[in-house]
Amino acid sequence: MHLIRHAVMLPIAALFISFGVLSAEAETPDRENLEAFLEVTGFDVALESIALSADAAPQMLGLEADDFGSEWQRLVGEVFQTELMHKMAVEILEKTLTQDLLTHAADFYASDLGQRLVVAENSAHMIEDDGLKSESGAQILEGLAGIESPRLEILQRLNAASGGEDSSIRSIQEIQIRFLMAAAGAGVIELQMEEPDLREAMRSQEDELRASLRRSALEGAAYTYQAFSDAEVIAYAEALEHPDMKKVYELMNAVQYEIMANRFEAVADRLRLMQPSQDL
Repeated sequence: MHLIRHAVMLPIAALFISFGVLSAEAETPDRENLEAFLEVTGFDVALESIALSADAAPQMLGLEADDFGSEWQRLVGEVFQTELMHKMAVEILEKTLTQDLLTHAADFYASDLGQRLVVAENSAHMIEDDGLKSESGAQILEGLAGIESPRLEILQRLNAASGGEDSSIRSIQEIQIRFLMAAAGAGVIELQMEEPDLREAMRSQEDELRASLRRSALEGAAYTYQAFSDAEVIAYAEALEHPDMKKVYELMNAVQYEIMANRFEAVADRLRLMQPSQDL
């Protein structure tokens, strides 16, 4: 699915994501259908890629992952277990995703174009060096701008169709707040401000975050879909603009952010048992 992994954590460092409860009349998918949905849409790989954002946790504390030596990779492997995150996603989706919405999204991604898109997205999600993807995407965008290609607007349309920018910003801010509050509660750090002041400080950086997200998403899209024609990217954007697909993406984004926040809280709890392996 078109869920671009962002470098979301800001140097300064609950929206406690709520999920709509299904009505009694709504038909819910069974576990087998949900598992097939995760695979055909590529959302299972998007979930797995959450682990690649783990190094942002020490950075919010003014540290680097390398400061913890080999212990850090062990912690990441234990906290960001693929099976655990997969199980969390399925448990949420069992309560929130209807069979009609699942079928609508799965039908598109099962198509020839949909499957080729999933292959490209899965590959992009699992690139560990975000800098390489960003640099390559930026070069592509520069070339498109140089020839005044309509591709730029097409990619912007695609990104706009895949999720609300405002909700992404609120979720990213909440992940940071939840992590920092958990780290303070575990005695890992001593916050110099109360939670309301922390939220206000983050709001003051919102414009910077918004610009960073737009740039990152556009670079990511330019890189990920470089092998697709303009017509194919437009067809993808049109598919994402369908009301049912919008509902699916709103839920998928919420699930991804909730799992990320939950795992970062678990990291904060584990950090109290670890010490950096060098003087800082």
